[in-house]
Amino acid sequence: MHRKSIPVCVFLIIVFLFSFIGCSFQSSGFPARQDKGTNKVAEAGKADTGKPEQHRKTVHSLLVPEASGTVTYGNEVVSIDASNTADGYVMVRYQGDSSKVRMQITVPDQTTYTYTLASSGSYETFPLSEGDGSYKLDILENAYDDMYALAFSQEIQVKIKDEFKPFLYPNQYAWFTKDDEVVAYGIEVSDHSVDDLDYVEQIYLYVIENVVYDEQLAATVTSGYLPDVDTTLRTKKGICFDYASLMVAFLRSQGIPTKLQIGYSGDAYHAWISVYLTQIGWVDDIIEFDGKSWALMDPTLAASNSRSSLKKYIGDGSNYTVKYLY
Repeated sequence: MHRKSIPVCVFLIIVFLFSFIGCSFQSSGFPARQDKGTNKVAEAGKADTGKPEQHRKTVHSLLVPEASGTVTYGNEVVSIDASNTADGYVMVRYQGDSSKVRMQITVPDQTTYTYTLASSGSYETFPLSEGDGSYKLDILENAYDDMYALAFSQEIQVKIKDEFKPFLYPNQYAWFTKDDEVVAYGIEVSDHSVDDLDYVEQIYLYVIENVVYDEQLAATVTSGYLPDVDTTLRTKKGICFDYASLMVAFLRSQGIPTKLQIGYSGDAYHAWISVYLTQIGWVDDIIEFDGKSWALMDPTLAASNSRSSLKKYIGDGSNYTVKYLY
């Protein structure tokens, strides 16, 4: 299905989803792990260390994007490092004088993704999430008002060597490093998890039971807003973009392929995730596991609604339409 280009003020639309949704739970302290009654690990036999007798292999070494310098393009203000496109990402930095810079990436199906570039002169990482094919990168500098001029353009051919790699690395929309609190907490939870499925369940429950919807941010968010996963973790507040980005960081940092998806939930612009589990495959639109079966959900709606009303709203998944994949 052909996808429309993302509008410049894409994230301003996010706020409309929650004009009718409230939050009804209290936050608990970080980083204490929540051993709820629904937590399978809390019910399992444990050694004296507090770890389950059977536990998943915790990931301690993150996949870190690199500007390796073997394949580069650019000019005096733009640098594109395409050395690692086979791993599903490209790195871009802007070193010019403009305070407003955008990048448009046209993917193989001709959908155009629009990003805001930092003016810090540092490389930023962007996913090649639509698989093999031709990607065109256009870097645009603000000329005046809402008018932008092309600073550099480059087309690159991409062949992904591992279909999961684009959804394991951090990128601009879900950025994390080995020193972040979200990574440390993920390690702690993994050490008390039986397997990937159990880890996903514990992280999911932590997010929906501790992060509340930020009405003030929703009312003031501007175009180009980017989540900060550690800030979301510390403040326990965020909009749907923050919820989804936090979940992505938790899961990718523990080696679980996770897609950050942006599109429509009903008629509202929204963000959610899909997860890959070796026992099952891709679990689309994120789901809830009750010990016997899966039910569709996403972390923001689950945090704002009862389980029953959530299932009624989402139904068979037809309310979700994916437009962009990160």
